[in-house]
Amino acid sequence: MKTTMQRVSFLGLTPAGSGNGRGRTLGTAAGWAAVAALAATASLLSACGGGKGEATQTAAKVNKEEITVHQINQLLQRQPGLSEKQADALSRQLLERLIDQELSVQKAQDLKLDRDPRVVQQVEAAKREILARAYAERIGESVSKPSADEIAKFYDEKPALFKERRVYSLQEMSIEAAPDQFEGLRQRLQGSRNLSEFADYLRGAGIRFNVNEAVRPAEQLPLNSLETIARMKDGDTAVQVTPNGLQLLHLATSRLNPVDEVTARPAVEAFLINQRKAEAIQKDLKGLRETGKIEYLGKFASKPAPAASAAAAVVQAASAASAAAPAAPASDAAKNQGQK
Repeated sequence: MKTTMQRVSFLGLTPAGSGNGRGRTLGTAAGWAAVAALAATASLLSACGGGKGEATQTAAKVNKEEITVHQINQLLQRQPGLSEKQADALSRQLLERLIDQELSVQKAQDLKLDRDPRVVQQVEAAKREILARAYAERIGESVSKPSADEIAKFYDEKPALFKERRVYSLQEMSIEAAPDQFEGLRQRLQGSRNLSEFADYLRGAGIRFNVNEAVRPAEQLPLNSLETIARMKDGDTAVQVTPNGLQLLHLATSRLNPVDEVTARPAVEAFLINQRKAEAIQKDLKGLRETGKIEYLGKFASKPAPAASAAAAVVQAASAASAAAPAAPASDAAKNQGQK
């Protein structure tokens, strides 16, 4: 790497902190416990309202049990954007997998694995997760769509994502070091001509580290870090303290690739809706905590975790993928993959 080190910023010196509805989700015969757990969770999904008024024609019979078209369609819904021809081909593959799964479930039941305490525990945990997710989704259904003005405001307030969007070539170095080494490492980094020279020093000093390189557009970076990275110039290096030492983020190169408001509008709308859903869930959970009776016992009695952490778990289960920043246009994403 021949990029000259231009600036080094030393960031925050604090650690970073039953019936026929059983077992219809994809699975394999390799893990009996997982198969049995999935069987119960799929059944619970139907009980939560997933099949009202929808097709239930039989697609196949496996011994005495049926696999329905509805089950196949449930799995197809996880693959949006398929053409009719693609959906038809995939539905046949899914049916074969469901047949294998049904045979696995039936054999697991013959072996009485559904009575195994570990399996029972996993099934119960899966039920709880599905019910919590269903609750979060129900709360999220009440949020309103953002107005055109709100979308425009978000677009204007996030230039690093849109008007001034860049594609970054980044090098990340994680260093294992003690706090009393930080200042010396910082000075050594500032005196190095580039990151390769600094890495040579670390090797010679016997300091453990690893380096990762990636090309990332703005929307694939953590939203809470994007503004800091957007202020960096090519050749800059930012340093942050972690529980195990230091983490360096070096911006090797970048190129401007803006997104106009019309192109960004659908992604911004989806992002704002999911943000509102998360806020609605947090608010409702806060109310449930205030009215519910919660008692911490044993080793957890002295220092209970912040209430927000429990709420965050439900929010994350409801819409983990949608919590990210708005995505780039598909054509640009394809170009980015070619650079990695």
